[in-house]
Amino acid sequence: MAAELQSPTWVLVSWLLAGIISLFGALSNAEVAGMLADTGGEYAYYKKIYNKFFAFLFGWSLFTVIQTAAISSLAYVFAQSFVGVFPLQAILPSLADINIGGVFYPFADLTTKLIAVTLIIFLTWVNARGIKTGANFSTLILLLVFAGISLIIGFGLSSNASHVVSTFQPTPTTQNSVSASAVFTAMLSAFWAYQGWAAIGYIGGEVKNPHRNIPKGIVIGVFIVIGLYLLVNLTYLSLLSIPELVQIHQAGNKIAAVEAARSFWGSNGALFLSLLILVTTLGCTNATILSSSRPYFAMAREGMFFQKAGKLNEAQAPANSLVYQALWACILVFSGSFDQLTDMIIFAVFIYYGATTLGVFILRKKMPDHPRPYKVWGYPIVPGIVVLFCLCLSLNAIITRPREAAIGTVLMLTGVPMYWWFKKRHQTKVIETP
Repeated sequence: MAAELQSPTWVLVSWLLAGIISLFGALSNAEVAGMLADTGGEYAYYKKIYNKFFAFLFGWSLFTVIQTAAISSLAYVFAQSFVGVFPLQAILPSLADINIGGVFYPFADLTTKLIAVTLIIFLTWVNARGIKTGANFSTLILLLVFAGISLIIGFGLSSNASHVVSTFQPTPTTQNSVSASAVFTAMLSAFWAYQGWAAIGYIGGEVKNPHRNIPKGIVIGVFIVIGLYLLVNLTYLSLLSIPELVQIHQAGNKIAAVEAARSFWGSNGALFLSLLILVTTLGCTNATILSSSRPYFAMAREGMFFQKAGKLNEAQAPANSLVYQALWACILVFSGSFDQLTDMIIFAVFIYYGATTLGVFILRKKMPDHPRPYKVWGYPIVPGIVVLFCLCLSLNAIITRPREAAIGTVLMLTGVPMYWWFKKRHQTKVIETP
């Protein structure tokens, strides 16, 4: 974001704008979730809003791009931090330049990628032991994360309080003005960080009183996250200049948060931050694995995914769905870099965020008398802003990140032939069943 905008003020503005749009999207999603809460999240919603084909395309996109790439990118950050804390010898460095079409470098940073794969496999095993095991693990980590972030904000701002206000200027540090396209592009990174608020809908069938608690959880959660992100990024930007942040980004193997902690706590601060990132990404990867396997489970139960994914194990967990998810997430780890994965996710996910928000308008027409435990604030302006923004962001991503947009589009469109294949196979099975 610093490299795109060259201004600490504009970086924070981008975080705030992304937070507001995420909140508007969450408010819109909460109305739909409150009405149609069920396991599968948007997959279940889209069948009632649009049709089975669009619902399948969304579920398939979750599997090929959105949630599996989210798992891969989170595991990737965990692995980077792990190597930072526990330096390991590079594995097969001679193979780093092997590539596929100059786009995919599967053996680059092989040590990091192998650690990421190991984490995915381990957390998949944890969640296969049952939803309570995975959820309790996430809760413990969440408490540690809150404590760690509070320490960073408190010590970081207090140690550098005199520079906090003077650091931020409304103009960029270069002669070039900040364009709307640059803001949109920078916001891709912020949206990746905010991304995940809709995932609670995937486990709707396993939430107590989902029509009330899912909207409540989404809205409260997004408010808390916006506040934390603004405070922690204010801390980083007051400690590191824009040129320093750009240099960290260009290095490729450094993390801005770690370098910020190093500036006021020295090597011990860098170690603390690296350990906190390990804990944070461990928890977030676990939560993503926990929730993301549920749509595939719901799809398989309807004959629209690989049949084995629709079975529960003895712990009543969708173990096979978790395994399919883990296999593809591991392949994606080898497919690209962290930035490539995250940009691909955001391009894909905002197409569907727009579709869900558009569903608010459709359901108000199609199901006007259906009980709505929650109605989106600011209707129709708030959901209208989200739909328009999603369209603009997707178009901007095609222009500024054509490679990632193209990869994401191809992976999503593989769902078209798969839909007809699953549908034909399911119909054949129904006919053959006595």
